[in-house]
Amino acid sequence: MPELKSSITGLGNQALSTVPPSAIRAVDNKISNIPGIIKLTLGEPDFAVPEHIKEATKAAIDANWSHYAPSFGYLELREQISQYLADRFDAHYQADGEVVVTVGATEAIFATIRGLFNPGDTIIVPTPEFPLYANVAAICGLNVVTVSTAPEFVLTPARLRATLAAHPEAKAIVLNYPNNPTGATYTHEQVRAVAQILADTDLVVLSDEIYAELTYREDHISMGHLLPEQTILISGFSKSHAMTGYRVGYVAGPAALIKLVGKMHQFLVTTAASPMMKAAEEALRHGRTDGTDMRDIYRQRRDLIMGALSKAGFTAPTPAGAFYVFAKIPATMPQDDVQFVYDLAERAKVGVVPGSVFGPGGEGYIRLSYAASTENLEEAGRRIQAYAADLVD
Repeated sequence: MPELKSSITGLGNQALSTVPPSAIRAVDNKISNIPGIIKLTLGEPDFAVPEHIKEATKAAIDANWSHYAPSFGYLELREQISQYLADRFDAHYQADGEVVVTVGATEAIFATIRGLFNPGDTIIVPTPEFPLYANVAAICGLNVVTVSTAPEFVLTPARLRATLAAHPEAKAIVLNYPNNPTGATYTHEQVRAVAQILADTDLVVLSDEIYAELTYREDHISMGHLLPEQTILISGFSKSHAMTGYRVGYVAGPAALIKLVGKMHQFLVTTAASPMMKAAEEALRHGRTDGTDMRDIYRQRRDLIMGALSKAGFTAPTPAGAFYVFAKIPATMPQDDVQFVYDLAERAKVGVVPGSVFGPGGEGYIRLSYAASTENLEEAGRRIQAYAADLVD
């Protein structure tokens, strides 16, 4: 094993050194060796990729779709994305110049933040929120302003106005709805109120809508429809088609911004993988309704785990989208959410994520993913109830 030359031990990106590794993965890794544990930690659908998409992937490999694709992605896929966004959300983007296919939504977020902003710029991140946004912004040298949305878990007009007044220098705001980790999403009235306020600003809106097909109340309204002239729309196929390992996402927005995002994307990865893009094309050509059955099962699982948590003394707003429950730890239980999560894992053999890793407003909560089998959720519910009963005794 080589040892690093002593004279270069101080090398490293200073901004990167201030950002911890993924806290969600750290918790998942730490508890994974507990025998018999049921993990409700990751946002990983337990469904298989639909058969017609798998067949399209195999066919693409057999047809030698193995070479470099255009940097922005195959035009045929971008045309399908453009048509899908128009048909589904009344959000209109030209396939040529206003859409970039990325290596998952994660790369889309990095390419967008790195491509559009400079060190020292300020970005607003409502919390609780997926930690990636703030971490990527910090790595890129941006100033991150967080604003807690607890306990409603949606950004209210009053909170938004107050944040904008306190930070007139802000260049962008992140919106993620349906939300990870809370499962909250905006009603039509709420999202229109937010859009109306943002329309009077020069903020770029980074709208992560990857859970748009997983809504249980009202149909999703996209910021790409409400505020197209200043929105970067981020999405992908991981949640709607259970294609997490295929790593296909996309960015859509005004051409002047997409040109910059696309250039950064080119320098980061050159292009997404050719067979995976053909799989994504098939998903949109013939599988737009693939997620409907998944969504209906998720709704049943949501109700199942919500009932079990309620019996154990937890309170949580009913998730209106995605596949997460963000539950308040009962006052009768340890209130340090990190300590609680590890105690629950050791004693009840149920793995969840502490709410504090999702930023201000998440303290004292836990996130459970119900993108797990019904059998595992039923058993996890029984174990959590037994754990709660033991604490009372």
